[in-house]
Amino acid sequence: MTTSNDPKSLSQARFGEFATAYLTSTPHVEGEDLTKLFTMANPQPNWVALDIATGGGHTANLIAPHVKFMVAGDITYKMLRAAQTRLSQHDNTTYTTTDAEHLAFAPSTFDLVTCRIAPHHFPNCFRFIQECARVLKPNGKLVIEDHYVPENDHAARYIDAFEQLRDPSHHRIYAEYEWRGMYLDAGLVVDETVLMHKSSGGFLDWANRQKCTPETIEKLELMLIQAPQDVKDFLHPRAIGTPEADFDHSYILISGHKPV
Repeated sequence: MTTSNDPKSLSQARFGEFATAYLTSTPHVEGEDLTKLFTMANPQPNWVALDIATGGGHTANLIAPHVKFMVAGDITYKMLRAAQTRLSQHDNTTYTTTDAEHLAFAPSTFDLVTCRIAPHHFPNCFRFIQECARVLKPNGKLVIEDHYVPENDHAARYIDAFEQLRDPSHHRIYAEYEWRGMYLDAGLVVDETVLMHKSSGGFLDWANRQKCTPETIEKLELMLIQAPQDVKDFLHPRAIGTPEADFDHSYILISGHKPV
């Protein structure tokens, strides 16, 4: 039974139901952030690469033509099947259901591990980083993109509450210093971080992607309207209550490597 006390089952249920929406979601399919992630990854022809929580397969699809072998993994089987429709053109790509916190691979397997816009769903994000470090080869590279929040904890938790209202499988967003700390504590060297803001793709599209009820949409609008100023400075809400309503997501891209 899927309950809020079983976050991984909740993620599987929700993303299994909404898999097709994420396959075509504009903020996931394209953008400057995806291009930057590819540049930071800098995939090489002799590499074996892993994309964790591949979702619609957008990152794996971009990297696969540039590496020797590509593995796309996701905890949600239906999401993985949806990703295959995008990735089937690549004959060097395989698919596996795997838990990000318990990766089903031997140590020192991959030259590159990527994960895009997913770790905020993981109950134990540091455990995920440790697992990535374990499966990386020496000098292997870990490139992650996810939401980030202000260092002000009150503002950070307000943003979490906003995201959890829309998607109960949302767990927690981290500040930049927390991302750096997780990399360092897992034994990785941080090479580069990039911070950027990006439109949600339209407030209503964002809400409807998780099939929010009209009542939930109204509550989300109120949270944006009544948000503390430091939250508004981060989310940049605009035209709330109209069909053109929108706000920004803030993303961190962080790249690091496993020392020899």
